[in-house]
Amino acid sequence: MSLPAASHVNCPAAHTDLPAFMPPEACDTLARILQGGPFPYSQDGVVFGNYEGRLPSQPRGYYHEYTVDTPGARNRATRRIITGGTPPQVFYYTGDHYQSFQPFQVNR
Repeated sequence: MSLPAASHVNCPAAHTDLPAFMPPEACDTLARILQGGPFPYSQDGVVFGNYEGRLPSQPRGYYHEYTVDTPGARNRATRRIITGGTPPQVFYYTGDHYQSFQPFQVNR
């Protein structure tokens, strides 16, 4: 699988590049994930079930979800980062509440 490349570090809080398809608010979420929190929503870090099977099959508990803020939204809205592994080894972004996922890499 080929992952999108970024041209420069555009998320200094997480010391990484975010692909163009991700909103700038994802930088704060990613930084919190890499630091182990704290998270602003009680649902952040819960197991993502992958019930629709849109991500590669893994044992329950492998995937976790985190909210990416949406300016002006009065709730958690539809944007999430999904991580796989503990500590996270794989990363996906969904902007449409789990209808589609785009993988991305994190500099380490």
